[in-house]
Amino acid sequence: MLTVEGLHVTYGGAVRALRGVSLEIPDGAVVAVLGSNGAGKTTLLRTISGILGLHRGRVDAGAVRFEDVNLLRRDAGKIVGSGIVQVPEGRRIFGRLTVEENLRAGGMGNRDRAAKAEAQRRVYDLFPVLAERKAQRGVLLSGGEQQMLAIGRALMASPRLLLLDEPSLGLAPRIIGQIGEVITEINRQGTSVLLVEQNATMALGVADRAYVLDVGEVSLSGEARQLAQTDEVRRLYLGHETPDETHDDGPQVTARPLRTLSRWAG
Repeated sequence: MLTVEGLHVTYGGAVRALRGVSLEIPDGAVVAVLGSNGAGKTTLLRTISGILGLHRGRVDAGAVRFEDVNLLRRDAGKIVGSGIVQVPEGRRIFGRLTVEENLRAGGMGNRDRAAKAEAQRRVYDLFPVLAERKAQRGVLLSGGEQQMLAIGRALMASPRLLLLDEPSLGLAPRIIGQIGEVITEINRQGTSVLLVEQNATMALGVADRAYVLDVGEVSLSGEARQLAQTDEVRRLYLGHETPDETHDDGPQVTARPLRTLSRWAG
């Protein structure tokens, strides 16, 4: 569905944020991207979403293709129209608007009233608490409810590929588990997901495939279940001491020599 090929990105013509990043998101899959602060995860999502220029970033080389269409030549509005919608880090809901008004804002690009009504029913089925509080202003919701609203607002555009940037950030463990269950259900209903997440346990639990970014480069990739068993991921992300036994991951896990990841906030 989505292919990133040899992506190089800089900020201000000097700071190299991504260095030859390549990854694939198969149709119908959940793909997780892990990495420390400053590894380039958010830059990757900005590039895919077409908003990199708003942050003074520039693509120096590479391609981002969504079903053979190069997204680097399209603006953010057209990218949303093609079926890619991002839920930004920090939720960024419209606090003064009600829940229902936030959802309507998410569906503004869709002129099909029946499709918008169906999308809203889908959101309320996934998040019943939003239906109960549809007349409440967004700013009065709890952190977990605001994250649900941010995801629901994105779903109002009926995306084929949903980009999630740190959806568990600042949430209680119980709510993080609920977010993971929702991601699984969204995917089961037919939406592919690219998940950038600091909570590796949740991310690897819901993902089919995962990539690790280290200082702007892909340092490790493979099936999520197998990556969770590698020494590097267990030590740096899951908080486990590496056992003495070795894992027969075969050719399905691809790695380059790892530097120690710094400032992991999981």
